[in-house]
Amino acid sequence: MAALPVFRWRLAPDGYATRRQLRAQGLRPGGQEVAAQLERPRRRRGPLVAHLYRIDAAKPVRPMTPGRWAALAAANRARRTCPACRRDAGYVIPAALGMCVPCAYPDPADPPRSV
Repeated sequence: MAALPVFRWRLAPDGYATRRQLRAQGLRPGGQEVAAQLERPRRRRGPLVAHLYRIDAAKPVRPMTPGRWAALAAANRARRTCPACRRDAGYVIPAALGMCVPCAYPDPADPPRSV
């Protein structure tokens, strides 16, 4: 396997882009291998590395189908549903709590929440 070309931060030639840059252009790597690397030096640790892909070999992003939209909506709904009281919290349930804030920190003056 040949060594990848390595460029300094902000000095990559035209025709290369990171995943985020490809996505901003409506493209995706499309199965191609990493074509080059960017390295940004850091003082106390190793260099920060970004992988670069060739823009000419990138493919367009796949469009969202109705099924994919439905699956995304269901996944987001599941992230907002409290496992304790089974209600939609209106926000993503924090992983550290594992339940909505009212269930994690119940107020003794409030009546208990029912399912």
